[in-house]
Amino acid sequence: MVDGINAYGSVKERIAATAIKAGRAPKSVTLVAVTKTHGPERIRPLLEQGHRVFGENRVQEAQGKWPELRRSFPDIELHLIGPLQSNKAREAVALFDVIESVDREKIAATLAAEIKRQQKSPRLYVQVNTGLEPQKAGVAPSEVAEFLKRIRQEYGLRPEGLMCIPPAEEKPAQHFNLLARLAKENGLAVISMGMSGDYEEAIAHGATHVRVGSALFGART
Repeated sequence: MVDGINAYGSVKERIAATAIKAGRAPKSVTLVAVTKTHGPERIRPLLEQGHRVFGENRVQEAQGKWPELRRSFPDIELHLIGPLQSNKAREAVALFDVIESVDREKIAATLAAEIKRQQKSPRLYVQVNTGLEPQKAGVAPSEVAEFLKRIRQEYGLRPEGLMCIPPAEEKPAQHFNLLARLAKENGLAVISMGMSGDYEEAIAHGATHVRVGSALFGART
């Protein structure tokens, strides 16, 4: 089992060093600690170290552990980084501070209705399918500008960033470059990209948020 505290320190040091090498301030990169399959006993040590930004892949799993943790640490910022089904939108809006996987118009419409109903304002990122993989969710790169325009005008949503998961079999740099370019072209400040195996490369290409799980907690159970 990975020692979470030592691993956390190492990852933070590497993030800072990579940011500085790229001519950026270390604080310009946010570490989203991905806690999928890991219980509160693995998460609490990071919370006690002062870390507050976490990511979960599934709404149902997050419901089972984060409300209790929030009672002790109310300033947690929780990101949904996995796909969101329409029938889970109500729970997602209630629980998450950031929803990174706005990937189609149907989910945008459902989120808009829930945001209005609950009077909550989770921050939103649009997921981009940079590799045009048929099995993967996300907006095609060529459709990002139109998608953003449509959900702003029709649903009143104000996404603040883009997110991607590059194809596993391809070098990620071209996908990181593409996402950074799309964010710049569309005036979006947040770029969520890079995971345990490539977060340093993502930072070098402009990532503002990196989603790191196994490098912090070891293999998923």
